[in-house]
Amino acid sequence: MFKTPQEMADFMKSFTPTVKTNKNGYEIRTKILEMAKDQLAMEYAWKFQGWETKVNQDKKSGEIVTSVSMPEIPGVESILETANKFYDFVENTNKTKE
Repeated sequence: MFKTPQEMADFMKSFTPTVKTNKNGYEIRTKILEMAKDQLAMEYAWKFQGWETKVNQDKKSGEIVTSVSMPEIPGVESILETANKFYDFVENTNKTKE
């Protein structure tokens, strides 16, 4: 397989992750936007699952009532609003006033 230890070391370098300590502003904002999109997609999936299985019982009549209301699909505005909330948290500008 490998003839020398150096060959094995060179081969293993391709599997080790490179560590980049500082990100520029664009990378940070892109990551925050990705986190916001993923957060809203996850919330939508939870709400959609709940929508599929939501059944209530009327207390007076004892009848089972199924309510059909689909959750709202998150759009660009809600994603950007969530991203701004995350970004404010990262910048620590949304401090509670004491």
